[in-house]
Amino acid sequence: MRPADLDTDFGKVAVVMGGRSAEREVSLNSGACVLAGLLEAGVDAHGVDADDTLINRLKKEKFDRAFLILHGRVGEDGVVQGALEFAGIPYTGSGVLASALAMDKLRTKQLCKALSIPTPNWRRVMSAADCELAADSMGLPLIIKPVFEGSSLGISKIEGSQAIEASYEEAAQFGTVMAEQFISGVEVTAGILQGEALPLVKMTPKRDFYDYEAKYSDDSGTEYSCPSGLDPELERNIQSLALAAFAAVGGSGWGRVDFIVDALGEAWLIEINTAPGMTKTSLLPQAAEAVGLSFSELVVRVLAASMDVSR
Repeated sequence: MRPADLDTDFGKVAVVMGGRSAEREVSLNSGACVLAGLLEAGVDAHGVDADDTLINRLKKEKFDRAFLILHGRVGEDGVVQGALEFAGIPYTGSGVLASALAMDKLRTKQLCKALSIPTPNWRRVMSAADCELAADSMGLPLIIKPVFEGSSLGISKIEGSQAIEASYEEAAQFGTVMAEQFISGVEVTAGILQGEALPLVKMTPKRDFYDYEAKYSDDSGTEYSCPSGLDPELERNIQSLALAAFAAVGGSGWGRVDFIVDALGEAWLIEINTAPGMTKTSLLPQAAEAVGLSFSELVVRVLAASMDVSR
């Protein structure tokens, strides 16, 4: 039986991808997959590379709505969402405020702390010397990463002071930097679709941690498990934490919340994604498949949420 969403007339749909963020290539890969999935479902979908003419093009070519599959800044951070709101063009995913909050890892952590959602200790750092102070207070290993990027761009795990300066400079090329307590454990993610948490996906990287290469390289050796193999009660708890965190930033439609589970079974929130990757190695499609949703059905469900303009 065809899901009801597949019978919805979405009109002319722009799959907005690419853009100018540091995650442009990942976005283009995700967008190509999304476009293929929508076309397979019979949606009148067209790929649109986001540039300064985006809004004018969408209006001139009479697009009815936009499937946003932009990653990183100027796309996933509320900027494009705000422009679409002003132009009156419906779009997928979270609204302006939720997108901006989730992209800002510092403010995400402040919200989590206020709601007693466990997240590793952190501090903003403005120099390599600040990183040294963070290492003194939080201990080593330590994670150094950009505040406003995803896909693990610019992230480093430092285990000795000799690596601090290079790690800070690597992250600082992307803007504001933070230091975060390193939690050793199992990495899992909870996909969210239309207000429900999907089964967890467990990531087992062959590399030191789940960095950019572990996520996107075909030969990284990263293993994915869905079902996750975690204790069912622990999995339900993580799903509840994911929904609470997603609601706290005001997320809607779809998203993904990443955690690390330590040796004592404590789940620590790492970050919230309001426009998750949709490449062939991406996590949300794996979780959707576990509940019987094909990739094509998944992208149509995401698109269907754009019919509801209440964010």
